[in-house]
Amino acid sequence: MRRMAYELHYWPTIQGRGEFVRLALEAAGAPYIDVARGTEAQGRGVPAMRRLQQDRSQTQPPFAPPFLKDGDIVVGQTAVILQYLAPELKLVARSERARVWTQQIQLTIADMVTEAHDTHHPIGSDLYYEDQKPEALRRARWFCGTRLPLFLQWFESIVQRNPAGPRHLVGGKLSYADLSLFQLVQGLRHAFPETTARALAKAPGVVQLHERVAALPKVKAYLQSERRIPFNEQGIFRRYPELDIG
Repeated sequence: MRRMAYELHYWPTIQGRGEFVRLALEAAGAPYIDVARGTEAQGRGVPAMRRLQQDRSQTQPPFAPPFLKDGDIVVGQTAVILQYLAPELKLVARSERARVWTQQIQLTIADMVTEAHDTHHPIGSDLYYEDQKPEALRRARWFCGTRLPLFLQWFESIVQRNPAGPRHLVGGKLSYADLSLFQLVQGLRHAFPETTARALAKAPGVVQLHERVAALPKVKAYLQSERRIPFNEQGIFRRYPELDIG
């Protein structure tokens, strides 16, 4: 049994990219500390996250949150964190082919997350949404009309082609890619409910996988807990009805 808790460093008020890591830790029942959500009196909070990120003694510093500290190892980038955690959390198959395939799916999910984010911030994250509305509308029209259905059809195809059956993306057991696809669908349903409903009507395998993940006891308990931060208009998946135009 693992004695030392993982330390997850991510913004305390949004799901964002850190949520993909939280879901893996929660689904596996792994001990972890969500550092920035603690208090400064506990030696946590955003200042603690910043101190580690800016620590000049780190020879391999993370560029930005999320990052994970495991003893003296610090790992950045969501997909790499999940790849690092997965063997111990038993969220990836043992074969090299399956591990590489799982990471390929995760990176494709990351691509779609970035494209969803860029619908409301197509010019730059340093500008408010209100400062780039015309560009956002143009970007959202392309995303909702072309990219969102294209991505979801790809996920549907690999669910249906899985040699072990359509219950999972890779092999016959839960992987971190399944959990991440669940979170992606959750985010898309929040941000683009009408477009996503139309696309998912043509992706029954993705819908069923999403429902299976949601029903997992540890995931279900997490989703109902205070640890699960609600979607809001500071995160990646933001609900601007005018952008749901697929």
